[in-house]
Amino acid sequence: MKRPHKAAPGDAPAAAIRAPKTRKAAAVAAADRPAPARARPGAPPQATFARLRALHPDAHCELDHRSSFELLVATVLSAQTTDVLVNKVTPHLFGAYPDARALAGADPAEVAALLRRLGMGMFNQKARNVVGLAQGLVERHGGEVPRTLAELVKLPGVGRKTANVVLGVAFGAPEGVVVDTHVQRLSQRLGWTKSDKPEQIERDLVALFPQRDWDMLSHTLIFHGRRICFARKPACGGCGINDACPSAFHAENVGRKAPRSPRRVGAQA
Repeated sequence: MKRPHKAAPGDAPAAAIRAPKTRKAAAVAAADRPAPARARPGAPPQATFARLRALHPDAHCELDHRSSFELLVATVLSAQTTDVLVNKVTPHLFGAYPDARALAGADPAEVAALLRRLGMGMFNQKARNVVGLAQGLVERHGGEVPRTLAELVKLPGVGRKTANVVLGVAFGAPEGVVVDTHVQRLSQRLGWTKSDKPEQIERDLVALFPQRDWDMLSHTLIFHGRRICFARKPACGGCGINDACPSAFHAENVGRKAPRSPRRVGAQA
C-alpha cells in the first residue's frame, strides 16, 4: 500500500502550490489574447498617414483615363464593380464614343448592349447615366467637365464621391474626401471615426486633415485596403503601421457590415 506523502517542514500546502500555476496559466492565456481597441492608444492621424504614404508612395487613382471626361465616365461606371472591370470596358466605350458630344448622341440601348457584352452589371442604368451626363455636359457646359462639386452632382449618376474623385484627380481641387468602402473600413479601424455613415466619416476626415491631403488620403487608404487591410483576414502581421493601429490583430471585427440575418422559410421577398 502506497503511503501518503508527508509534508516536509518547508513544504507549502498543496492548494498553495497549485494556485501560482493557475495564476500563471491565466496570465499566459491573457497575454496571448489580442488587446481590445481601447487598450492601444492611437497615434496622431497625420503621423500615421505620413507612414502610410511612405508604405504606398505609388498610390493613385487606378481608373485608366486620358481626360477629365473619361475619368468622370469611368468613375460613374465603377459603382458596385471593380476598377479592373471598368478598365476593361472603357477602351471599347471610348473607342465608340470618344468625347462628350459623341456619347451625348448615343442610343442608351446600344451603350447598354456594349456594357453588357463586356460583362458589366447594372448595364441599363449605367448606360442611361453616362449618356445623360454627356448630354448635360454638352447642354450646360459646352462639352467640358465642370470644376465645382455643385455643378458635377447635378449630372446623372454623379454623387459627392464621384465628384470629388474628378475634382481631386483631374483638377487637384477636391472639396472633400472620397469615402468608398476601403476608406470607410480603414478610417474606423484606425480610430479616425466612430461612424459608419459615409457623410459623417467624410466630415470627420476633413476635420482631421488639411485640404492638401484630402485627395491623396483616399488613394492611400484604398491602396492599403486593397493590399494589406482586407475586409476579411486583414494582414496585420505584415502591416507597417500595426503599432499605431488601435484595431491591430483583431481588425477583422472592425469596419465591416453586419452579416445579414438568415431569411425565414416562407417569408415574403
